[in-house]
Amino acid sequence: MSASSNAASGVLEKLSEVRAGLEDLYRDLHANPELSHQEHETAKKVADRLRVTGYEVFPGIGGTGVVGVLRNGDGPTVLLRADMDALPVKEATGLPYASAVRTADGDGNDVPVMHACGHDVHVTALLGAADLLRQGLPHWQGTLVALFQPAEETGDGARTMVDDGLADLLTDVDVDVALAQHVLPAPAGHVGTRTGAVLSAADSMRITVYGRGAHGSMPQAAVDPVVLAAMIIVRLQTVVSRETAPGESAVLTVGSVHAGSKGNVIPDSAVLQLNMRTYDEGTREEMLRAIRRIVTAECQASDSPRDPEFELYERFPLTDNDSEVTGRVADAFGEFFGDRYREMPQQTASEDFSDIPNALGVPYTYWGIGGIDPSTYQNAVQQGRVAQDIPVNHSPAFAPVVQPTLDTGVEALVVAALAWLAKD
Repeated sequence: MSASSNAASGVLEKLSEVRAGLEDLYRDLHANPELSHQEHETAKKVADRLRVTGYEVFPGIGGTGVVGVLRNGDGPTVLLRADMDALPVKEATGLPYASAVRTADGDGNDVPVMHACGHDVHVTALLGAADLLRQGLPHWQGTLVALFQPAEETGDGARTMVDDGLADLLTDVDVDVALAQHVLPAPAGHVGTRTGAVLSAADSMRITVYGRGAHGSMPQAAVDPVVLAAMIIVRLQTVVSRETAPGESAVLTVGSVHAGSKGNVIPDSAVLQLNMRTYDEGTREEMLRAIRRIVTAECQASDSPRDPEFELYERFPLTDNDSEVTGRVADAFGEFFGDRYREMPQQTASEDFSDIPNALGVPYTYWGIGGIDPSTYQNAVQQGRVAQDIPVNHSPAFAPVVQPTLDTGVEALVVAALAWLAKD
């Protein structure tokens, strides 16, 4: 058994002693979710627990971000990150601790709030790992940085922390590696990562096209932006199917179209919102050019009286796992988890975690843990109904089972961190 595996076993000996408290914390976080940049109570709970545990705590980084630092002699510095925010989703899990929270979003709209992406799992697991590593100081040496990030769902939480001086805050600890995880719709108890591009880059675009309004009974007097928007939507489907190489993964989705307010009135404009996912910067640029070319050409074909307007309003970076770091974590996972570890498939979801290690100039890896009851998942596989029966992240029915999800999340963070911090 390796030194890191021995150290992990020693640190995790006390997991059974903290398990009940972590489960209570998870249920509390799940029942009290907070939207992006509104994670005030969550951040307070995190900061209070870190202080009690013995960490040096830096709250309010990037608004609601929290950083805890634990120094344990000379050695490497490992940064572990968890995201804290929830989504404007009405929960439909039926759980006894389901969220009934409603709040005002950033635009002042009253919305339901739910931890529909499992960030409550991430927070709980990192607090559990931080606690156990504090109790297990004799098994490791170096410095641990526990970073709790706001606003992952809006793609700007990591950048907000960076812009608020995260690098200056961590200057004296000199981070060597950054690690993060996410709960996924896979069997609970399983862990997986992969080298290279693991999560896609994402771009969201708002497009406004213009027509000429008229009465619905007199279309000859109009330039109909609804028909124009429809032609654009159909033609955009060819960007991936006909302009992207078959071996290059990419996704383009038009998720919102808005035009007009009454059935017999032809409006004078239409607004489309689309999202694209890519794993290569060259492919991204080509797709953006294709979108602009197609929209502009369709406007010209419809004799639009004004040029279209394009607004890129949201961007998530590529998550590209470092090969050396990923190999080291994969070896540690393989030794500790055995056949519960496997390579994670490439995901078309996106994350902003990499903005943090990129800003710090350090390598990173990002892995997934399962959150679905294993027997439920296996039954769905056997019946060929995984897509129908297994709720995915952002679904109002997404509900990771408490165990073994939490235990696995804690174990994975401890095992990965000790791949660097374990005493020889």
